[in-house]
Amino acid sequence: MSGPVPPIDELRERLRAAPSICVLTGAGMSAESGIATFRDALTGLWSRFDPAQLASEQGFRANPKLVWDWYAERRAGVRAAEPNAGHRALGGFAGRHPGRLTVISQNVDDLDQRAGNADTIRLHGDILEDRWLEPCARSPGCDTARASAGTPPRCAECGNALRPGVVWFGEALPLAALDAAESAVNCCAVMLVVGTSGAVWPAAGLAGRARRRGAFVAILNPHESEIDDEAHVVLRGTAATLLPALFDGSDRL
Repeated sequence: MSGPVPPIDELRERLRAAPSICVLTGAGMSAESGIATFRDALTGLWSRFDPAQLASEQGFRANPKLVWDWYAERRAGVRAAEPNAGHRALGGFAGRHPGRLTVISQNVDDLDQRAGNADTIRLHGDILEDRWLEPCARSPGCDTARASAGTPPRCAECGNALRPGVVWFGEALPLAALDAAESAVNCCAVMLVVGTSGAVWPAAGLAGRARRRGAFVAILNPHESEIDDEAHVVLRGTAATLLPALFDGSDRL
């Protein structure tokens, strides 16, 4: 007599049958590539600063050089990092099965894109991209690539400062990204939540939304998260371990 199906095998079978899959990734996914999480980045020289000083418009306006320098250090870390086995498993599956997988990322790096998911939905922006601190009043708008050197660089014509293209404390998520994420979640058959604490909203609400719409929800995390109760199954492990086990060699999916 056969016993119960192990959770990872059940999830693999559900992925095999699913016409649409969503994967929500958090900081734990990128941490396996050596990118420090936001809190972990507040070490050494930066340990004496409140996070709001380094990741808010108010903090930037109060000390733009300080904030720009901190983000320059974080950008260097992103550029030096490489996609891990979890990123590559998702990118490989997306390449073999176009249109079936949507990655929704809370991370601000480009590792998903470099691994093959160029259309990753980025809820919290792009740390490698610049935008103007103030909405440009000119028509057409000034080109950020032509900003003069400085910390931060500024527009040579109007003096507007550049800032990192990320979502800071107190700012709303990009509406287009949030709408795209909710649309994907509304129609997915399976949703994986990978490497996130489930503490940051509204991203944390996407798992519950998927379950209410009828999706099978699985959480992949080595630690407990605040949204474990939203999942049908919880697998304890890292993204670089579990995602290849679920997706690699899955040409039959």
